[in-house]
Amino acid sequence: MTLSGKIALVTGAAQGIGREIALALATDGADVAVCDVNLESAQKTASDIEAKGRKSAALKANVAMSAEVTMMVDQVVEMLGRIDILVNNAGITRDGLILRMKEEDWDLVLSINLKGAFNCSKAALKHMAKQRGGTIINIASIVGAMGNAGQANYVASKAGLIGLTKTIAREYANRGITANAVAPGFIDTAMTQALSENVRAELAKQIPMGKLGTPGDVANAVRFLASPWASYISGQVIHVNGGMYM
Repeated sequence: MTLSGKIALVTGAAQGIGREIALALATDGADVAVCDVNLESAQKTASDIEAKGRKSAALKANVAMSAEVTMMVDQVVEMLGRIDILVNNAGITRDGLILRMKEEDWDLVLSINLKGAFNCSKAALKHMAKQRGGTIINIASIVGAMGNAGQANYVASKAGLIGLTKTIAREYANRGITANAVAPGFIDTAMTQALSENVRAELAKQIPMGKLGTPGDVANAVRFLASPWASYISGQVIHVNGGMYM
């Protein structure tokens, strides 16, 4: 129970990797607030956290809207007492080649994936700085480091997220706050499960370990970074990709 007494907030935690992260932090002893635009599914995650004997709260917020985020973070502090761990996981894709990409698809992905993390971090840092401690963990992506055809908006948002992580780490180190990123490779989620078997097989061939990762693989990296064992780690990117990018 390395996170006993800690309060965590995970965005985009209604399903997939975000849900797995929220449940993993609860398993390690944290009380976990769940944020998502899908409140019904967020409430299911919160209920499963409470079934583990931890406190939880489900909140609806569009992370791209700063006013909603500020209200949401303040609610977490009011309901659970403080905020020690922020996991910026909320993200979307709107894929397309650059010449065919609509401006609104570029703006939407950047607003959720990058501006959303900025909004949540800014709101949480106000509380973390006062208590002189906390950790922010941003969920980036392998493509933010290596690029990917057909995903200019998503890649730019994740590369930007890595830069944001390093800046937070530098600005708030003297307040006892750490900031790191976890960059998943190809993970077995609903998104990849929708691909054909042939496409999934081709993806696996690109990975030295020969298989897609699981949401649990990503959650385990977050658990480590949120734990006391990672107290001297900040401004780093932990790649969870089976050796695909080195």
